[in-house]
Amino acid sequence: MKNFTIYLVILVFLFVSKVLGQETFESKARKIANKIEKITKEEKEILKEEVEAVNVQLSEGKITTEQADKRKKELAEARAVIIEEKVTLAQNELNDLVQQKVDGKIKEGDSIKKHALIVYWNNKEWNDNKKRKDSVRGERRTTSQFVFAMGLNNMLADGKLQDSNYSFIGSHFYEWGFTYNSRLMKNDNLLHAKYGLSLMYNNIRPTNNRTFVVNGDQTNLEVNPIHLTESRFRNVYLAVPVHLEFDFTKPIEKDGKTYFKTHRSFRFGVGGYAGINVKSKQILKFEEDDLKYKTRIKGDYNVNNFIYGLSSYIGYRDVSLYFKYDLNPLFQDNLVKENNISLGLRLDLN
Repeated sequence: MKNFTIYLVILVFLFVSKVLGQETFESKARKIANKIEKITKEEKEILKEEVEAVNVQLSEGKITTEQADKRKKELAEARAVIIEEKVTLAQNELNDLVQQKVDGKIKEGDSIKKHALIVYWNNKEWNDNKKRKDSVRGERRTTSQFVFAMGLNNMLADGKLQDSNYSFIGSHFYEWGFTYNSRLMKNDNLLHAKYGLSLMYNNIRPTNNRTFVVNGDQTNLEVNPIHLTESRFRNVYLAVPVHLEFDFTKPIEKDGKTYFKTHRSFRFGVGGYAGINVKSKQILKFEEDDLKYKTRIKGDYNVNNFIYGLSSYIGYRDVSLYFKYDLNPLFQDNLVKENNISLGLRLDLN
């Protein structure tokens, strides 16, 4: 019988300083982030299968190339709507979670302390003299994180916040994506290059029962003849964010070796982003004859096809305060140049 080695990880004790078994803000946020990631992967797999079925029909001559392209576009748009709806539900969960954090209903991550004992066993003998792996492991020089951000969103024109045109509390943004974090110096943990891919949702809610109306190359706010219970304008961007991150996590010295960790202390990043607009639409809600209506109106609305701007964040461990500002205006040729500005919370989850 061949020799084999079994590693058993045994939980030796679990003690709680305040609340036994209570989940932390970070762990709950991580679950929601994993849910969003799972939704995206599952829906992309379904879309892949649907597109493959169209390709089969095309190869068998049942449909033309034009019909196949049209069908693929319809499938992609339908799947995007499904992803957006499911992700919105998860975003609502995160909204509730953040509110619980603000209200002090969630304890800090240090309230639960776990310890583990690693037991090494071999079927021939217990090898106490064998050199074991160090319990402290350094991270790879490049790591990856799932990023989720949310907060308040508004417009800035001539240096003034347009809170009279757009609801200050009702306007918000969401961002989620993946980043790589590369340590720039071999023997120093301070400087990191952070880069990746994000999907940005910028929402603004016009005030005083107004909606956006296109008039040639101008996009204006006008009073809607129907009494609206909600008026929202959403722009979705696929963007590439790049930051220089300063991480003040101290290296660990053990047995003459230096181990580097990230996201264990205070950190801040400065940089920017650039991307393309993938969708613009108005969402209007109103009631009529005791019936509730919700209308989505898609169009280009003279919105700039590209986006670029500056962003920065500062925080502790996984959570940070996040700021971003579009350097180009929302609308291409409007007489009044309005630039999107956002402020909120950002989670970088390893």
